[in-house]
Amino acid sequence: MTNTNKHKYPRKRKKNTTSTLTGVGLILFGIAFFLWLLGSGGKTSLPAAEELSIVPAEVNFPAPQLALESIDGDTQSLADYQGSIVLVNNWATWCPPCKAEMPILKQYHDTHSAEGFTVIAVEAGDAKDAVTEFADSLGLTFPIWLDPESASINAIRNGSLPNSYVIDRTGTVRYAWTGEVTMTMLEKYITPLIADHN
Repeated sequence: MTNTNKHKYPRKRKKNTTSTLTGVGLILFGIAFFLWLLGSGGKTSLPAAEELSIVPAEVNFPAPQLALESIDGDTQSLADYQGSIVLVNNWATWCPPCKAEMPILKQYHDTHSAEGFTVIAVEAGDAKDAVTEFADSLGLTFPIWLDPESASINAIRNGSLPNSYVIDRTGTVRYAWTGEVTMTMLEKYITPLIADHN
């Protein structure tokens, strides 16, 4: 009986010590967190939207062989743009993030078109009249292709909209996005390609 009691007491003390240390640690953490909130005026700052932007994936493969009818009625191909930097944007008029990024693509295109850059917006299957009306409402100045058979989406093997890929002057796809692009990401990744004339 005596031996059993000798073994029980140290164990209880160990448990009590562990519980006490845990409690003290939690209290200290709470105090530190409270002081941090006081120091920030009770306001926590979240990252800006631009910091949360989707970063393009770096890729390296030949541009697909793609030729489609534009809203102007002529057939154009990616091969026609050899020697330029091209951002191919797959989108649809019913897609909210697609519509949200269009003014950004327009602004970037209009700023850099004189430097050998263009956007080609490939609309994924809507009627020509609806696409033309949308393009006119934003004053889009870059080529807009119609893709009723999803040739562009199939060529890049990405059915999510919007998606974009960037072709360099040698005809190599260098970057690929899935999701809405931002001006910050365009300037960070595409502007250096435009500037590099090699």
